Amino acid sequence: MGQTLACANQKGGVGKTTTVVNVAAYLAHDGARVLVIDLDPQGNATSGLGSPRPPAGRSVYDALVNDAPLESLVGPTPVPGLDLVASSIALAGAEVELAGVPQRERRLARLLPPVAASYDHVFIDCPPSLGLLTVNALTAADGVLVPIQCEYYALEGLSQLIATIHLVRDHLNPALVVNGVVLTMYDARTNLSAEVASEVRRHLQDAVYETVVPRSVRLAEAPSHGLPIPQYAPESRGAAAYRALADELRGRGSRIAVGGAA
Repeated sequence: MGQTLACANQKGGVGKTTTVVNVAAYLAHDGARVLVIDLDPQGNATSGLGSPRPPAGRSVYDALVNDAPLESLVGPTPVPGLDLVASSIALAGAEVELAGVPQRERRLARLLPPVAASYDHVFIDCPPSLGLLTVNALTAADGVLVPIQCEYYALEGLSQLIATIHLVRDHLNPALVVNGVVLTMYDARTNLSAEVASEVRRHLQDAVYETVVPRSVRLAEAPSHGLPIPQYAPESRGAAAYRALADELRGRGSRIAVGGAA
């Protein structure tokens, strides 16, 4: 069984989906078997991989709420070797629907192992919150990948995320580690990006990946074409960054990078 990573940050617009879609695509291009699970009701990973919203009964919602076998919900994407469990807008109400369900935090953890056994990498794209869907992802994952944008207030809320990871580790998933932190939306034209990147590295030290993802028009355009960056603009700066990040992630493996002993 390969590694399962939840990509999480309760702040929106930090590059979670962009990171999941493009790292997954590069790993698949290198011959790995990769699965993306879109756990965000917005469904941006689903559309970013060129997949339409699935019909009723065919999304991750049906696994979490209706106990549909997760393997029955896996579908292909335009990237060979990269499969997807699509999102549904119905996920927006899943937390309320699961409120009284026993072991509601472990719904995904119970469903995932038979499917994950067929893949080298599984990525779970989390919603921008620390609610039940994200807790399900953290409980099912081996590690957490945390994108942080190189903008003002970059570290705001990070302590809350780390506290949630510790709670999940203490009560639900003792094996959970923080795989690493990815600096995104770096603008080399501004002093602010350099200052924020320096501050994040000072606080988090070697938890931070060496690769920095720049602001990129091509990265912003790619989702509207339903293509990851290696297919949409493989010569762009954004593509080069995610190529490097995929290589670095593969070499790093799992580690406790924040808030724990390595």
